[in-house]
Amino acid sequence: MPGGPLRIRLEDPETEVEIRRAPRARRITLTVPQTGAPPRLTAPLGAMDGELRLFLLRHSDWLREALARAPAASPVRPGAALPVAGRLLTVETAPGPRRAPRIEGDRIILQGRGDAGPRLAAWLKERARAALLPAVEDCAAALGARARSVTLRDQKGRWGSCTGRGDLSFSWRLAMAPPSALDYVAAHEAAHLLEMNHGPRFWALVERLRPGWRRERDWLKREGPALHRYRFELEGA
Repeated sequence: MPGGPLRIRLEDPETEVEIRRAPRARRITLTVPQTGAPPRLTAPLGAMDGELRLFLLRHSDWLREALARAPAASPVRPGAALPVAGRLLTVETAPGPRRAPRIEGDRIILQGRGDAGPRLAAWLKERARAALLPAVEDCAAALGARARSVTLRDQKGRWGSCTGRGDLSFSWRLAMAPPSALDYVAAHEAAHLLEMNHGPRFWALVERLRPGWRRERDWLKREGPALHRYRFELEGA
């Protein structure tokens, strides 16, 4: 049964909707991510394409309005604004031999050849790693625990995760968030080294590590999705 992108015309231009058939889905749902990603329709495994098209047509007005409210994808290129550690900076290029990106005032300077998006993505990953590794180590040590490994990914569904074996994974886009929000996620995942749940004992550990965690968690819920709208890949790739 086809499950790729399904297209439906909402006036002009055509809007592409991502179709996901999920074993646990009991009904058809339609969401518009606040990341610049295409709208997503989730349906039961047995739903036919014709049924999905009819659902989209019936909800076309709602979808059009939701798309108008959603933030547009933001390609990272010279002249664009990019948040770094909670500050909105302007990307600028400079002549000369290639060097690592650097911050000067309210600017990110890219010196030398190379496309801005991939260079800045690599730079942000290194910034995230440099901040997260010591934060995780300090939090784990405070709890008498130890992470087996720490990896960085561009994961969309969550800012961090922890396996039962003690392997931690984080979104490198945390480098764009305020440092306090990054530190909260490090503490959250470190607490999972002892409590693989979100029960009272888990939150007591988070409170011990980050007394201001509610404010930081709320920031991520409110502002975090917009960090995913920045596109670092080459245009047209």
